[in-house]
Amino acid sequence: MKCSYAPVSTDGESGGARVRQLIRIGCRKVLLEVASGAKTDSRLMVTVLGDLAEFERELIRARTSEGRARAKARGVKLGRKPKLTPHQQKEAIKRRDQGEPVTDIARSYNVHHSTISRLAA
Repeated sequence: MKCSYAPVSTDGESGGARVRQLIRIGCRKVLLEVASGAKTDSRLMVTVLGDLAEFERELIRARTSEGRARAKARGVKLGRKPKLTPHQQKEAIKRRDQGEPVTDIARSYNVHHSTISRLAA
């Protein structure tokens, strides 16, 4: 049994002639679909949704920065807590300046060597 799919656009084409032609060549079942500019419609939808997502992201960014500014004004410290206390930092800098290897200093404080390397002199 032969089957066929016959898409038809909406710009005046009825599909009747196409169906008759397919039946004449032996198709017993014909699926007729009327396309209504679906690609254009879906492209528009994707564009609109993308713009809405971008707008919402800008709103989130603005609210977040306003919240951070209010928190800073209240004296809240933002960010990760330091691995080393101020005393340990001074001590590590002193040891580094005396020529002790950074990896040895880091191992003694149980931190990564880059933590010691980043300490300001």
